[in-house]
Parts: sequence; structure tokens; C-alpha cells
Amino acid sequence: MPESRHAKELPASLLTDPEMLEACRVRDFATIFRLLKARAGIYPSMIARQCELTPSRVGEVIAGQRQLLHMDVIERIADGLRIPGHMLGLARREWETPTALAVAERNPAEPVHPPAAPSPLAALPGAEVDGILTLATGSNLSPSTLQAFRSSIEDYWRHDDEHGGETLRPAVVGQLRYVEGLLKDQRPMSLRHGLYGIAAELARLTGWTYFDARQYHQARTYFSEALQLAREINDHPFMANVLACLSLQATYQDKPADALALASAAQDQARVASGTTPRVQAMLTMREAFAHATLGDKRAAHTAISEAHGQFEHIRPGDPDPAWVAYFDEPKLIVDTGIAHARLGEPAIAEPLIADALEREGQANQRGRAFHAFWLARTQLQQGKVDQACHTATQALAPAAAVTSERVAGHLREFYEQLAPHREVPAAVAFEARLREVLPVPGQRTPSSMRT
Repeated sequence: MPESRHAKELPASLLTDPEMLEACRVRDFATIFRLLKARAGIYPSMIARQCELTPSRVGEVIAGQRQLLHMDVIERIADGLRIPGHMLGLARREWETPTALAVAERNPAEPVHPPAAPSPLAALPGAEVDGILTLATGSNLSPSTLQAFRSSIEDYWRHDDEHGGETLRPAVVGQLRYVEGLLKDQRPMSLRHGLYGIAAELARLTGWTYFDARQYHQARTYFSEALQLAREINDHPFMANVLACLSLQATYQDKPADALALASAAQDQARVASGTTPRVQAMLTMREAFAHATLGDKRAAHTAISEAHGQFEHIRPGDPDPAWVAYFDEPKLIVDTGIAHARLGEPAIAEPLIADALEREGQANQRGRAFHAFWLARTQLQQGKVDQACHTATQALAPAAAVTSERVAGHLREFYEQLAPHREVPAAVAFEARLREVLPVPGQRTPSSMRT
């Protein structure tokens, strides 16, 4: 149907109203048209235009002088007014599935080489970053310059949590190549060591942005580069962190054996290092728990979960935690525990854990809130709590729309597919109506905030 005839989405309250449901079931279009006018502000002239009917014919239907029986007319009404197909006894309509939920994940079969390094200054936005690079030139490079680089990395991670990493990737890659260029010059050992650490973190962040976009080959390329840079300065805890990222990626690729091997390698790197903190150990052990859970090994997963909690209990104020593990706080430990139980098929254990963590999660972490809300909805759906699951998933749509993340879209897609057997339940109808307001449907332009 041409875009010009698209009606606005009908209110969920109307689509789930008992009178509307009964009218649709018996195809009482006089009542349907009356409810559309009273509850949605859709007047007979608009009904006629959107459904390719004459105004007089619509008037006759409303007056009870004519019935609509032809299937092609009923289909035009469903499509023109956005009435879900099942309500009128029709097959599911094409427009009912938002385009974003039908898009296959981007995972090219052949390895893709990283993009050519952009011009350093052209790739980086803002006067602040330009100032950092000016400080970094020539003899002006100093410990304070390294701290400025680290501060910019913290800003990148904040942006990644709030909006997704795709838009900031060119800036991060530009800064990575610039820092690697600084390493070509002779520097005092302390500055050189710091530059390697900064470059390693920028490479990991770049890999993460590709991972979040489900572009796994590119992600692995940059994660490997981060490992090589960290190896130059024997930063074993950071190497463990990168291996943990690769382990998580393997779970998304349905490669649980690889995920477990990488989690074990990460823990080996941490053991090599002296002074690995309990927070780092707990994070790495939760990655192991994820791998066991993905393999379906309940005993090993439960053991790893217990170990992670035991390690977390040994955290003390003043521990010399690296900046990259600061995110692993108590709510994160709890939500990861819940997700591990969910992966094991233990939704009754998982639900209260994820719900508790979600209540305490920072509002700024839009992507995390969306992930965890969809996980919570899935555990509720697995327990037959359809109404509650749909409410939770509806609440997740706002943070999901705020970030550009194919992983978020993937979690939404999985919930949407699992909801299929319940699509005629009023709560599911209401969820889908809200979903179509947020995500594009066939024939409509894609809102920039949800392009994935």
C-alpha cells in the first residue's frame, strides 16, 4: 500500500477493547467504523480514503444498509486502518512485522580488512580532542597528555552506553591510528608504556563497536590488534579483558566451546599477572559461567556463578582496579547471574535477579537497560506470564530506540519471535502496536534513531 494512505497506528487501548475485538471477530464494520471515529479520531472520509472505498459506501455501512463481505475489501480495511490480520480472521499482514525485525544480522562470510586509517585530525570531532592531539605532538607529549587521552576514552565509552558505538567508530579509529603514529618516535619508557596501553584500549573499543553491530570478523581483527598492543607491555590483565570480550562474542555466534576456551585463556592471563583484583577475577569467572550456560552444563555454570560471587565479596575500597572493569558493579554481577540462569533454562531463578538489577541500573546506560529488559521479558514469557512479559518488553522499547545497536535489535527480534504463539493475546496486540510506532514497517521510512 502506498505510504500516502498509511493511517496512524491505532491506539493499543482500542485494539484490545472487548467491543472492538468482538466487532472484528464477527466483521461488524458498522461498529468498527463507529469505534474508529470515537476512539481514534478517524472519520468516515478518512476511512474511505485509507481503505479505497467511496464515502457513500462507508456511510451505508455505518447506517447498517450495506455489509462488507468481499475478501479483498476486508484486506484493504485491515491494511488501510492497521487492524492486525488475526482480528479480522486474515493471515498476518506484511506491515505487522517491522522491517528491522526481518533484517538478517550482518556477518560477512569473508574477513573484512579494517578501514584505511583516516586523516587523524579530520576523523576526530571537537576542539577538545584537537587540543589533545596538539599537546601530543613533538616534545609536548607528557603524562598529562596521556591522561587527556584516557579521559577521551572514558567519554567514548559513555557515549557507547548511551547511544551505541557505530557513530563514534571513525573518531576512535582515527585516534587509534594517531596514537600508533606517536609510537614510531623515540619516547621515554614511561610515556611509551602509556601510549601502548591507550592504543590497546582504543583497539578494544573499536572491536567492541563492531561486535555491537554484529560484524564479527571486523571485531575480531581489532580485538586481535588490542591483544598485540597489550602484549608489547605485558599487560596481562588487559589481555584477559580482551579475551573475555572474544568469549562473549563467541556466545553470540553460537560457538559455546570457543567461548569456554577463550574464557579459560582469559583466566590464565589473569593468573600470570600479579595483583589481579577480585573485581577482575569475578568478571572473568562470570564469562566462564556464560560459556558453561551456553553449553547447557548446569553443574559447571552454577559452580562458576558461586565462584564469581565469592570473588566479588573480596572486593575492598581502594582496590587498584583498572578503569576498564569499573562497570562490573553489584547490579552488573546480579544481572549477569540472572542471564546465566536464563541461558540454562531456569527462568524462575533468573527473573527476580534480572528485575532487581534492572531497578538499580543507571538511566544513562540505555543499551544495558534495553538488553536486560528484553532478557527479563523472555524469562517472564518462558513462565507463561504473557501480560507481564509484554509490559516489560514495551518498557524496553524507549531505551532500545535511543541506541544504534544491532545487538539490541537482535534481542528484540528474539523476544518477538518467541511471542509468536501468543500474538492474539490482548497484551501482545498492545505490544505490537507500540512496537510499530517505534520501529519502521514496510513502506515507511526508517527513523534515524533506530537504523541498525
